[in-house]
Amino acid sequence: MTTQTLNARIETLSNGNDVTETLVRVGAGLFLVPHGAQKLFGWFGGYGLEATGQFFQTQLGFSNGYLAALGAGSVEFFAGITLALGLLTRTSAAAIAILLLVASSVHLGAGFFWTEGGWEYPILWAIIALAFVTKGGGKYSLDRIFGLRF
Repeated sequence: MTTQTLNARIETLSNGNDVTETLVRVGAGLFLVPHGAQKLFGWFGGYGLEATGQFFQTQLGFSNGYLAALGAGSVEFFAGITLALGLLTRTSAAAIAILLLVASSVHLGAGFFWTEGGWEYPILWAIIALAFVTKGGGKYSLDRIFGLRF
């Protein structure tokens, strides 16, 4: 095998990684959007901002449930969209990771398994978000198109 052939194969594998990374970024972002839409707008069977705020206050113990619901819903909805687009990726991913780490703390008492209301699911998504905090949006992102590198 020549060096040129080997380099071409390595480039092909690298492009596959870029596509895979993009699929994970887009999927992670888009999977959060409906959760935010439930909290903010009452879409997809959600309760909307007022009722979600009441739940956050009475059931989760937040002193200002409305602001907590607004913050959580906004991160899920808007940061989910920008993560999927690869726009302000590191900032969006950091907000998502923080939100999901807080959400994990709410689920600690239920144990590990998500099927029992545990913390495994939010921690998994927090880890994925943290990967994009460190990596950025990647080759196929709006950050790359606009030259954003923070």
